[in-house]
Amino acid sequence: MNLHFDHYESAGSGSPLLLIHGWGMHGGMWKNVADRLAQHFNVYAVDLPGHGYSSRERELNREFTLDSIVDQLSEQFDEPLTVCGWSLGGQVALRWALRHPQQVERLVMVASTPCFVRIDGWRYALSVEILEEFAASLQHHYALTLKRFLSLQLRGSEQEREVLAILRDGLFSRGEPELSALQSGLEILRDSDLRSALPEVGQPTLVLAGERDTLIPLQASQYLATQIPAGRLATIEGAAHAPFLSHPDEFVRLLRNFMEG
Repeated sequence: MNLHFDHYESAGSGSPLLLIHGWGMHGGMWKNVADRLAQHFNVYAVDLPGHGYSSRERELNREFTLDSIVDQLSEQFDEPLTVCGWSLGGQVALRWALRHPQQVERLVMVASTPCFVRIDGWRYALSVEILEEFAASLQHHYALTLKRFLSLQLRGSEQEREVLAILRDGLFSRGEPELSALQSGLEILRDSDLRSALPEVGQPTLVLAGERDTLIPLQASQYLATQIPAGRLATIEGAAHAPFLSHPDEFVRLLRNFMEG
């Protein structure tokens, strides 16, 4: 099944800011911080293809790949903007900045990495076996696999139980994501390695990391910030993989300072 992006929500006015969610999620996960950021910026929150309210269009002949997602987004949002991506959304944002640099004025990567899996010369990542286990589990225990992934994301956070409850409540609030989109998303996480392209990123870049993130080690965020020429790192103490949910005040402050600075 071919998957198409066609849903986003917008609010506010001023400089445009686009928020891209992570694997298995949807744009509604940003609602708390999006509402607050909309007091200062024109905020868009998208549902990636096959997630949330974005449709499944068989006739469009598009696959769910990093470049196909980027190309769909670039067609919809052709004005220069700040692109903020969380986890898998961070890789989408990074690839967009590289592929269509004239469209991305600033780049924000939240709890993200240029390479999600452990390979030769890269230790700051998940083992391939964990992703393969998730991929196999999707076939038999769809909802349970997604909920397990939520627990992994929030392990160690100061507000682990509270934020986990928020994520679980919102997970299927826009319907269940398409299985093929989830499988393809895991393939992107497994196969994408953008480390060699980081010196080509010309945009001012904010790397936002959770100090206690066990999914994306802090060393990966430090690497991102040092390899991107105009990169800077901001670490949120006590946060894990979803700092915009566990520490919204700090997240909004850092993002505002970056966009207004």
